[in-house]
Amino acid sequence: MNILFLATDAYGGHGGIAYYNRCLAEALAEIPSVEQVTLLPRIVKEAPAGIPDKVSFKAEAAGSKGRYLRALAAQWVKPCDLVICGHINLLPLATAYSLAKRVPLVLQVHGIDVWQAPNALRQACLKRVSAIWSVSQFTRDRMNTWAKRPLTLYTLTPNTYHPERYGMAPKRPDMLQHYGLQGKKVILTLARLDPRERYKGVDEVIEALPTLLLQQPDLCYLVAGDGDDKARLIAKAKSLGVAEQVVFAGYVPEAEKADLLRLADVFAMPGRGEGFGIVYLEAMACGVPVVGSQLDGSRDALKNGELGQLVDPDEPADLRRGLLQALEAPRQIPVGLQYFAWPLFAQRVAGAVGDVLAH
Repeated sequence: MNILFLATDAYGGHGGIAYYNRCLAEALAEIPSVEQVTLLPRIVKEAPAGIPDKVSFKAEAAGSKGRYLRALAAQWVKPCDLVICGHINLLPLATAYSLAKRVPLVLQVHGIDVWQAPNALRQACLKRVSAIWSVSQFTRDRMNTWAKRPLTLYTLTPNTYHPERYGMAPKRPDMLQHYGLQGKKVILTLARLDPRERYKGVDEVIEALPTLLLQQPDLCYLVAGDGDDKARLIAKAKSLGVAEQVVFAGYVPEAEKADLLRLADVFAMPGRGEGFGIVYLEAMACGVPVVGSQLDGSRDALKNGELGQLVDPDEPADLRRGLLQALEAPRQIPVGLQYFAWPLFAQRVAGAVGDVLAH
């Protein structure tokens, strides 16, 4: 079986969708009947690495619409048994290719990419889709408010993590010193600081700090990630009188992520726009208590509160309650986290592929 995978980014990319696409490609490559997965990315930010043997990663497709179209055109003469579209913006291209090849088409959806109705062309193409794979029930339900597709068309393929890459370990003394966190209770958020992504909950945690510090004077808020919104957040911390208690770490390389997460006493991302949030899984896999939101897909990542604290970010008192309770929680890896571990993800993907081909 040969699979064509159209994606925004994957290898050489940053962020949750790029990571998910890498995991999906890896899981597809593990299916014994799969001969090759051809992955066409729209964006490649860094040198690709860690590409499985059965994944043909066409980095030359990235950079412009013209390059992407040329790379797709080169696939017309290649064998194909299944098309996976990794983003609804690519659905018209994926639909045309799947119709020409007379093969099934899967749409993978993540979060805000499908929470609002797209243009008429993409909605029309959605009628040609054989299956929709959603990372969360929350995203599925938000999408179907406008898509109105049978629920049997959807398959839940939640995000995953590799347990061997995480695990509990002491806080690294050199990192504590580097960020000035010695003797501190640390709340951590890891997210892009993009003006278009203010739904992450960073503002809300900063606003909660003045009151939290009255009860927890040794508290510090570590914000990891970079972006154009950083200057505004720094100014906000100053205006609230908590500039000394907020540390902006900037971009943290993937290789240091687990050690960064272990610096935290609580990982918090109480937002409004997560389709799922892989980083919740990664934090819990390091034994760090987490705080997510009742208003977005982090409900799925925390299994409706079974794995961590769910709060309403629109209610400051509820956010403070969740943060304080998480600060009192023991460091441990929740037993239920295994539901999201890699082996089960690979099984879900193999089963989803089998279901599409069978129908």
